[in-house]
Amino acid sequence: MAGTLALALAPANALADAWQERSDWSEIFRANEVSGTLLVVDKRNGNATTLVHDGERARERFVPASTFKIPHTLFALDAGVAEDEFQVFAWDGVERSIPPWNADQDLRSGMRSSVVWLYQQFARELSEERERRYLEAIDYGNAEIGDDLENFWLDEGMLEISAEEQIEFLERLYRNELPFDEADQRLVKDLMITAAGSDWIVRGKTGWSGQLGWWVGWVERPNGPVFFALNMETPNRMADLPKRQGIVDEALRTIEALPPAN
Repeated sequence: MAGTLALALAPANALADAWQERSDWSEIFRANEVSGTLLVVDKRNGNATTLVHDGERARERFVPASTFKIPHTLFALDAGVAEDEFQVFAWDGVERSIPPWNADQDLRSGMRSSVVWLYQQFARELSEERERRYLEAIDYGNAEIGDDLENFWLDEGMLEISAEEQIEFLERLYRNELPFDEADQRLVKDLMITAAGSDWIVRGKTGWSGQLGWWVGWVERPNGPVFFALNMETPNRMADLPKRQGIVDEALRTIEALPPAN
């Protein structure tokens, strides 16, 4: 009992020693010729095991880039800026370098194609005051906006979050414990589905700042979820982007969170 009480009273950072460093994951990063971190919280079978490559970096904050579309969609739904997944948002006619962006959008296409202009539109309609209020309400990273409302989560924006904090946020979303309507949280989780099999579902979101790549989310299995948050440097820019999900998939297969590759 005393040991249990001591653990319960220990500050969160004191539990960092419980993180298990995975040397085999270091080999995955090395083989892909990138540096970064991968944090995994495995909650299958009623347990909670935390596995990591580069634990120090997992606590370091970086700009969230398009992973911020997860909470940003919740903000838009809560404020009535977006009504539901069927509402169509008209393309502004500006030709951009990513072809799927040059069309009308809805929340599903906006999430799938990571349409920046759509979420910049949401930011303008939400206003700086409401953005700040929502960020503070969900305790998202440093909750900083700065003076650039349309880009605070992008490139050199002021908003920053760590891999550890990404997973803390995702766990609350998984449990529908964020301060939003449960229906909105369930909708956002539906929009996040990227892959599925007979007994597993992957929900996640990529992000890229131009220098840093993200892939965050979780795998749902019948015996519980496995959360993940990766960030990595992208010196080869777009050529490195497929490595985000590739590294995570390979690491998750080492703990049988995903089925073997075909």
